[in-house]
Amino acid sequence: MSLFKDGWQSVLSTIGIDPNILLLFVSPSFEGKKKVVDFLQIKYPKATIIGCSTAGEISDITVKDDTISLTAIQLEKTTFKKVTCKVKDMLYSEEAGIELAEQLYTDTLKHVLIFSDGLNVNGADLVSGLKSKLPNVSITGGLAGDGSDFEKTFVINGNIIEDKTIVALGLYGDNLKVGYSSKGGWDSFGIERLVTKSNKNVLYELDGESALKIYKSFLGEQAKNLPSSGLLFPLSMRDKGNAAPVVRTILAIDEEDQSLTFAGNIPQDSYVRLMKANIDRIIDGAEDSAKSANKLMKNGSQVAILISCVGRRLVLKQMVEEEIEAVRGVLGDQPCITGFYSYGEIAPFGQFSPCELHNQTMTITTLTEC
Repeated sequence: MSLFKDGWQSVLSTIGIDPNILLLFVSPSFEGKKKVVDFLQIKYPKATIIGCSTAGEISDITVKDDTISLTAIQLEKTTFKKVTCKVKDMLYSEEAGIELAEQLYTDTLKHVLIFSDGLNVNGADLVSGLKSKLPNVSITGGLAGDGSDFEKTFVINGNIIEDKTIVALGLYGDNLKVGYSSKGGWDSFGIERLVTKSNKNVLYELDGESALKIYKSFLGEQAKNLPSSGLLFPLSMRDKGNAAPVVRTILAIDEEDQSLTFAGNIPQDSYVRLMKANIDRIIDGAEDSAKSANKLMKNGSQVAILISCVGRRLVLKQMVEEEIEAVRGVLGDQPCITGFYSYGEIAPFGQFSPCELHNQTMTITTLTEC
């Protein structure tokens, strides 16, 4: 359901179950968000409340701003555990992933759902830390958003709203069926360039030249609107360890050292190409993601969590709901659809792929109890 600034209490009174999990995807501009989470904690003291800030809220087949997308879940056969970790800075991201994984691991851990600060965490390092301790556990989630402002993001941890935090939910037992997929739909163009100088997620040089200078030359007039205009022109990156390329989106630029900071790592000696939008292929990518996730669910799903990149929203503009409708068309009428537009998506490409940090994708997690 969608909560608006006025009348949200009456909407919450329509919840017809006794939920044990409440998912909240919250617009940074929503006035009174602390009142909402306080109200929920008092009304549902036994419920686990998690979520994050957004660059747009998904509820059913709608995409809105200035709202809260709230989903009430009642698990009857599946146990779960919430853990959190504060991060000092980006350098702590991998260690945070390890810490969260160690707190969650048992032999019965089936899936991890994770929401992270979107500006103070290196998403690729976070995923690396999680995978190092949970190599056989599926992991999905995303990085919190802040519209196209890139100023401050937050996560929801109970009735606490805070930045520099990661919250993870471990789901346990064989009664839970999980589907997941992540697909893009962007086109690469131009020549492939060698990364000759980088440090983690900061890119300094391509083919021995200033990375920022080269990037600005592609953007032309749109370079003056960086970093937000960079969402329209991500990089496709491949390295020796990746069979399939992943997409990286800009978070910030530094004129002094002529660098670009991305949501995930750009390893030295990897190769990158510029990408541009193709609206039809982006919508097709969302549909393909739904088909891949649906293959893992023999009898359909009850909940579908959609995490799509803010860059996709900026490209699709007034057509943005078409990618949500494409997902609904594949998943059918049964599942409750919720989600948000993000600064990074966490998921495997598909069933037999390792978990990765993605940008510019539609990532889908489907859940059902059996």
